[in-house]
Amino acid sequence: MNCKIEAILARKGKAPVAELTAYDYPTARLVDEAGVDMILVGDSLGMVMLGYPDTTHVTLAHMLHHVEAVARAAKKAVVVADMPINTYNTPEQAVETAQALMAVGADAVKLEGGVAVEAQIRAITQAGIPVQGHIGLLPQKVKEDGGYRMHGKTDEEAAAIMRDMEAVVRAGAFSVVIECTKHSVAKAITDACPIITIGIGAGRSTCDGEVAVFHDLVGGFPWFTPSFARPRADIATEISRAVKEYISEVKNTI
Repeated sequence: MNCKIEAILARKGKAPVAELTAYDYPTARLVDEAGVDMILVGDSLGMVMLGYPDTTHVTLAHMLHHVEAVARAAKKAVVVADMPINTYNTPEQAVETAQALMAVGADAVKLEGGVAVEAQIRAITQAGIPVQGHIGLLPQKVKEDGGYRMHGKTDEEAAAIMRDMEAVVRAGAFSVVIECTKHSVAKAITDACPIITIGIGAGRSTCDGEVAVFHDLVGGFPWFTPSFARPRADIATEISRAVKEYISEVKNTI
């Protein structure tokens, strides 16, 4: 495990971890220079960059293209690359996919699931590749799971998510994302978890850190903003203003 990953692990119980998505060179360079701890090249790029309705349309070719661009920019942050749907169906396939993402510059990979992918996570970590897990709401499973919803509302769901966390830990992951999970459940999982937990839509201060989609943070995707997102800027409005000003100048001077 490289020193950047070890530094993240050492933050458990001591200092919160800030993770943010980025999908291209200039964005990654900006967030890296701003001091973010981890950059996730998420398959969320399928929606905010490529215009797909969900993440299930993202391919390994898409991910390799974007991870390589982000890796060129990131000098300090840990670059985590999402493994797209159907690229880790078996342990052998999972290792091949992870190796491909590492070859273009990733520091770690992320895949969705707990108990169901324990063997895949173990195979990847045994190949010497750091893994970030992902439990709770699984975006790659939204079609079969009935859409985007809060998880952990029942005792049965909460227990299942706890078992998923335990599987991710057993398999050797260094961190785990907890998405759209009842806040008290996310807190209980964090308290019981020996590795870093990263929340998204799981409540404030319930995990060891948080991850956000860059476009949600800066107001760059005005057509949809998740209810749990907290935009800090409105770049969509600024882009529209600048473009309209440019159009006006061209039409009035040529």
